[in-house]
Order: sequence, then structure tokens, then C-alpha cells
Amino acid sequence: MVEVTVEEFVACSPEAFLALVMDPRRYAEVDRKLGRIDWVHSEGDVTEFRFRSALPGLGPGPKVVSRMTLTPGRRVDVRLPDRPENRLVRRVSTFEAYFECVPVDGGIRVRRRIAFGFAAPLRRLVEPVLRRRLRADVEAEVRGAKRLLER
Repeated sequence: MVEVTVEEFVACSPEAFLALVMDPRRYAEVDRKLGRIDWVHSEGDVTEFRFRSALPGLGPGPKVVSRMTLTPGRRVDVRLPDRPENRLVRRVSTFEAYFECVPVDGGIRVRRRIAFGFAAPLRRLVEPVLRRRLRADVEAEVRGAKRLLER
């Protein structure tokens, strides 16, 4: 498994940061792992969207559906739901991620965690590349969100 956790101070409210995350089309401006977005469906605190995935150093991947669940003012959990579109990806890999916001003086401390695991046939090929490239990608993503919100 390849896991990366990044923390960053952002001068905004938890609600502003989490609203950005819950808007996949807008968040795609700062996250290179989100390729072309086909559709977005939101209902209450849950947003699902289908997009072309792209992992750093590995190029474009398959289209997947991601589900984001908001805990208002605190965090967004991201998973690949059990849907037909995700059948192949869920068979060969695991994915989990979250964004957590903790209020601090003048803004928030954002914690972004993302983790990928792969089945044995892919593990030796994919995980070494992700170990080298994922941290820098996630750091750039969080810095991009910070710049977008602090303008």
C-alpha cells in the first residue's frame, strides 16, 4: 500500500475548504489526479462523480465513480462505491482518502490523506512509481487549493 498524508495551513474556514472539495469540477483545477469529469450528482452531504482517473507517473487510468461524504465543518471522506463502473478497479486495487479541517488561529489546518493498494500482479509495477511521485503530487494539490482559497 502507498499512503501519503499532507498537512497545510489555509487562511479560510472549514466550510470554504470543504465546499471546494465537494465541487469536483472546481477541485479538478488543483488536482491532476482528476481527469475529465463526465457527471456530478449531489444529494445532501454526498456527492458522486464519474471521471477519468490519472495516477502520478502512470498516466490516465480507467473511468471510475467516486463518492465523497461530507461531515459538515470537519471532513470529507472519499471512497470508490460498489458500483458497476468500479468493478474492475475494485478487483485489482483499493483506494481511500479524506480531507480533514481543524480550526486554528487565522484559518484551518488541513490534513489530506490518500492511500492506494494493488493486487499482487500490479503491486510490483505500480507501487514503486507511486511511492516516488504521489507525495509531491498531493503536496502540489493542497498548495493549489490554498492558493485558490486565499486569493
